[in-house]
Amino acid sequence: MHNLKANFDTFLAHVTQFANTMVNSKGNIPRVGVIPKFSDLEVIALSLMAEALSIDSESLLFEKLKEYTSDFPNLISRCHYNQRRRKLSQLTNAIRHNIAKHIDGGEDYFVVDSKPLPVCRNARAGRVKKRAQGEITPNFGYCAAQGQHYFGYKMHLTSGLSGVIHTFTLSQASVADIHYLQHVKFHIQHSTLIGDRGYLSATVQLDLFQSAAIRLEVPMRNNQKGFKPAHKPFSKARKRIETTLSQLNDQFMLIRNYAKNFDGFSTRILAKITAFTVLQLINSLKNNPLSKTKYALA
Repeated sequence: MHNLKANFDTFLAHVTQFANTMVNSKGNIPRVGVIPKFSDLEVIALSLMAEALSIDSESLLFEKLKEYTSDFPNLISRCHYNQRRRKLSQLTNAIRHNIAKHIDGGEDYFVVDSKPLPVCRNARAGRVKKRAQGEITPNFGYCAAQGQHYFGYKMHLTSGLSGVIHTFTLSQASVADIHYLQHVKFHIQHSTLIGDRGYLSATVQLDLFQSAAIRLEVPMRNNQKGFKPAHKPFSKARKRIETTLSQLNDQFMLIRNYAKNFDGFSTRILAKITAFTVLQLINSLKNNPLSKTKYALA
């Protein structure tokens, strides 16, 4: 499991399979100029492998790669690796989407949720905000689950009942969860969407149904007029996305991020989620439960 070259080859094989026609025969996005010897797909595979093995520091990754000099003769510098993995975010996300569709493309039930992503302690918020000018800036938000305010971003995502993440996006921490549904309706039409009380809105429910044929199922508040208890299967389905978020926290250290700007931050979050999806793919090929991502490379 700790052989970096073997695991790298595994990830490279899968990203190559699902890159389709987006790259040429050498594994690069067609471009004018010098053709890189260390291909675009190799950069992506190296990034995903590192996240899957919980190596979330580029410095640590390149220190470990010193033991594999002969296995990576065309390895680029750490600086170029950092720059190229950011530029390849769009390709990485396209590969992730193709894999998710392959695993459970016929899914018509989805669960929506959000995850707070703090970037620092609240006392340091002033300094971080100044460094983030010109980008999606972090700000203060409230996490109802933990009952506390935090400074950073918020991740909104939808997953199938199998736990495969289909869509996700990042926003400021102060953005209400329900605003994400305007983005979701363009990706999961003609389906049922299950959310918590943060997505409760009769207006939004009607809009989703009329514009995208999405049936939004949200438990009612106890003091709400015409209260009906939540449908038990829907309540059970919500536990799947909570398990997914717990796995991303545990194995992929989702809330520990060393990026210094939003571009780097979003690139790392994307790599973690894509690596998680590839591990689910490996489990599906082995006929193992998708949720056992820790054992996928064993």
